[in-house]
Amino acid sequence: MTAKVEKLKINYKTMEEFKKFKEYGVQELSMLEDLEANMIEDDSLSPFYGIYFGDKLVARMSLYRRDSRFDQYFEPPQDYLEIWKLEVLPGYQNKKYGQKLINYAKSYNMPIKTNPRMNSRKFFENLGFKPVTYEVDRDLGENPLVWYPEGVTEQKH
Repeated sequence: MTAKVEKLKINYKTMEEFKKFKEYGVQELSMLEDLEANMIEDDSLSPFYGIYFGDKLVARMSLYRRDSRFDQYFEPPQDYLEIWKLEVLPGYQNKKYGQKLINYAKSYNMPIKTNPRMNSRKFFENLGFKPVTYEVDRDLGENPLVWYPEGVTEQKH
């Protein structure tokens, strides 16, 4: 069975699927509040992406496009993607579902920033993400990692 990344609709069915993750997950990975805040039936502007195994959602991420006006991470300032949350259900981990989600984000060919949660730093580093080498606003509690499309390697200094 080939797993493919799908844009998740913002609806009550997706909310039911997300509740399955919260049973396993921790509060900082919960996307339910995010989903409820965006709840418009089948909203096509959904920031949520997932992978189904059969009819069960087994991996998900929230991916936001950020405007260059708010860029603290790249030089010159530019639009970039932010992976806010990424989670794979227990029992489906180590099957490359998380990597598939990351590769989907990379396919936009834009810089990507993430703030690894729950001991996921090594996972992101194995997929080519690098620590930010300049000082960022630590008031945000961030320890960000960034990924650059080919040909873009410069960070802010």
